[in-house]
Amino acid sequence: MKNTSASNKVIKTAIMAMLTALSVVSVYALRLPLIPAAPFLEYDAADIPVLIGSMLLGPVSGIVTLLAVCAIQALTVSASSGWIGFVMHFIASGVLVLISSTVYKKKPTSGGLVLGLVLGSLAMTAVMIPLNLVFTGIFLGAGTKAVAQMLIPAIIPFNLLKAGINSAVTFAVFTPISKLLKKYIKSGE
Repeated sequence: MKNTSASNKVIKTAIMAMLTALSVVSVYALRLPLIPAAPFLEYDAADIPVLIGSMLLGPVSGIVTLLAVCAIQALTVSASSGWIGFVMHFIASGVLVLISSTVYKKKPTSGGLVLGLVLGSLAMTAVMIPLNLVFTGIFLGAGTKAVAQMLIPAIIPFNLLKAGINSAVTFAVFTPISKLLKKYIKSGE
């Protein structure tokens, strides 16, 4: 029994490491502004592998994977955003990952997956409003008032689009990927 448990932990860790690597590579491969009025808000697909991992392995594994992704990104491709980028990415994506995977864990069906991704996307967008008001003003050297003026035309639509695109892609690829990987793991979360 112990060998099976240890083997399962190794497999889960390997899957989490693979998804972390895919997430970081996706940031290098694809970064583009979605809202012309705010070109500093760049779309990336980094949340897709993390979401897949959280649905497959559970919310805790998803958050651990996200923490690794955020740390690597903060030290490499997103180093210019420093600790502010790390905090904002971890909180925003953390909300998306936790809500989506918790709902899916309670209702592991296609409907549960859709519901989780929709609720996670809406929650991420809502959480990003106060985070942007505080941290974007610091990052850009602008005040809260300047950031508040960007909420409706840029920040809220960007977060809805980013979360929506990442959720749609996750929905499209999760079932085939999970069928491939589930035969190797047993969820313990």
